[in-house]
Amino acid sequence: MNDLLAVIYLVFFAAIAGGAFALMSQNLRSSQERDSLQTPRRRSRVHPEAPQPGEEVLYVDFSRERLEQMYQQTP
Repeated sequence: MNDLLAVIYLVFFAAIAGGAFALMSQNLRSSQERDSLQTPRRRSRVHPEAPQPGEEVLYVDFSRERLEQMYQQTP
């Protein structure tokens, strides 16, 4: 009985190891193909949400003196 269980274990172990190897090799192959198809593109240094020159932006002053004045004014 022990010999039969050992053979079954080895068969399943080989099937799982073979499947893992196949999945890993296919994953590497597809990533290499994807990288070879893409052309390198130049990235811009400007953040897409950065304000354009001359555009007005919201500014909030959180300096300690300004905050103390706001708290003193609150009734």
